[in-house]
Amino acid sequence: MPLPEQADGDRLAARQVVPSASPRAAQWLDTALRHIAEVPAALLVVAEICVLFTGVAARYAFHAPIVWTDELASILFLWLAMLGSVLALQRGEHMRLTAVVAGFSPAGRTRCEALAIVAVAVFLAMVLPSAYEYAADEWFIETPALGIHNTFRAMAIPVGCVLMGLTALQRLLRLSWRDALFGLAVGAIMIVALRYGAPWLKGLGNWNLVLFFVGLLGAAVLLSVPIGFAFGLATLAYLATLTRTPLTIVVSRMDEGMSSLILLAVPLFVFLGLLIEMTGMARAMVNFLAALLGHVRGGLSYVLLGAMYLVSGISGSKAADMAAVAPVLFPEMKRRGQNEGELVSLLAASGAMSETIPPSLVLITIGSVTGVSIAALFTGGLMPALVLAIALAAIARWRGRDEDLAGVARASWAEIGKTFVIAVPALILPVVIRSAVIEGIATATEVSTIGIVYGVLAGILIYRQFPIRRLYPMLIETAALSGAILLIIGTATGMAWALTQSGFSRQLAAAMATMPGGAIGFMAVSIVAFVILGSVLEGIPAIVLFGPLLFPSARAAGIHEVHYAMVVILAMGIGLFAPPFGVGYYAACAIGRVSPDAAMRRIWAYMLAVLIGLVVVAAVPWFSIGFL
Repeated sequence: MPLPEQADGDRLAARQVVPSASPRAAQWLDTALRHIAEVPAALLVVAEICVLFTGVAARYAFHAPIVWTDELASILFLWLAMLGSVLALQRGEHMRLTAVVAGFSPAGRTRCEALAIVAVAVFLAMVLPSAYEYAADEWFIETPALGIHNTFRAMAIPVGCVLMGLTALQRLLRLSWRDALFGLAVGAIMIVALRYGAPWLKGLGNWNLVLFFVGLLGAAVLLSVPIGFAFGLATLAYLATLTRTPLTIVVSRMDEGMSSLILLAVPLFVFLGLLIEMTGMARAMVNFLAALLGHVRGGLSYVLLGAMYLVSGISGSKAADMAAVAPVLFPEMKRRGQNEGELVSLLAASGAMSETIPPSLVLITIGSVTGVSIAALFTGGLMPALVLAIALAAIARWRGRDEDLAGVARASWAEIGKTFVIAVPALILPVVIRSAVIEGIATATEVSTIGIVYGVLAGILIYRQFPIRRLYPMLIETAALSGAILLIIGTATGMAWALTQSGFSRQLAAAMATMPGGAIGFMAVSIVAFVILGSVLEGIPAIVLFGPLLFPSARAAGIHEVHYAMVVILAMGIGLFAPPFGVGYYAACAIGRVSPDAAMRRIWAYMLAVLIGLVVVAAVPWFSIGFL
């Protein structure tokens, strides 16, 4: 999942490598591009919410379905995805691995920044002609309900590529001419080497897969190229160098990956999560749990775990979940004598614990790319997270045995009742969201629009906390985060198609099927693989890339697809939040305002508890499929 604190670090790093006196051309271009992208993106988020809620209201309240709402929402959605990708690039919020580059000297980081910008520009230059051709070909297709030429929808891809290309140019202009020239020179050398080395490379056979999808892709990721662009660049370089495949096919696969109706829920849940924080609903839930359990030894640790369990998954960002909980609890926990490194360790581990709690965007994504029922995933995700929460609570109880409870009074039943009454409207929301999808009453997309309307009404009428000035930044943040997620899904879909056409998927399935130990061996290898992938690629990129390849193998090994989904998601969560590479760990440190060194020694007991919980979930399928 995307992490805002990681993006903050990227923006800070970018400021550190940019000369203090930026060229006027770069400043003017940056201002112009922000105005061009921000306002339409914000309006598109509002339009999506209105269109989808209109369809839901017509269907359920008036029993008169409007046939064109989903179609219009799909058209707007692709534009939102591409403009959101533009915003994410402008704001430095695309997912990327920064751990390796952070260890370089300032000059080295600047050179890597130049290489990353050039890599983005090369990908966009390669895809733009094919994107325009693809959009032009869509003129002959009309949408069934509205009768609109599909070109008006597909043009979002070339328009977005042009705006991202101009953004890359603006970022290149802000670098010194030496660094920019270095990046351009290395990029040119790579292009020439691939162009004239193609005849020799074709003789390598399937070793080219290692060269492009391990070597080139790995180098790009390690050099801090945004992951979505790294996927796309490796795919286009492979196809353009070694095959005669029209690159319009890659564009069509990107379109298919980003346009799934299931993914319409992504921006809506992102906005809903921001809305819950803005209206004070998250604080109300935390205050109730604190009143209920705050007086017992380790009680606030239990409150933290319970709060993460309640709010997790709704925002689409683990960092947003943690940011909604930590500021409320950390001051009191520190007052009771708990070590700040201990607090951050528990916060990071709770992020790994809660990866399967619906309506997690990882669950929605895995359902989209593998065909597994979203309702089944939502049903199966609650118990595995509870198993891990119990394991973490045991460690927290043991670690909190010396907690200072002097001066901590047990809340009276009147106080508990008061905080409960205040929290009821907030507590209802996650229950309704999960129940509606699990029971098949509404889809994830439909229930997200209902949740947004409910959140707005609750903020205005109940909590009386609805600062209008925060709406526009929230809409921009929603568009940028959604664009970052959807671009990865699009380029990873194209990459998965290229790997499938190369025969890699069949070879992988055959290799996994012959693992010693049958289903147990397959599950063990999957856990190790996805812990590593989670630390490098994060959840959504890894799922989109490897889900379509590995889930058929899991079914062939006799593993239930929902059970397998829970195991790989939790494994990726461990990788995401475990130091030294897990970016979620550093996000938790940033939210808690604690040095990563302070928590590094203390987090391993919690990570071990999460790992033991994962092994239990893997060994006992009932926790994942017992309520299906």
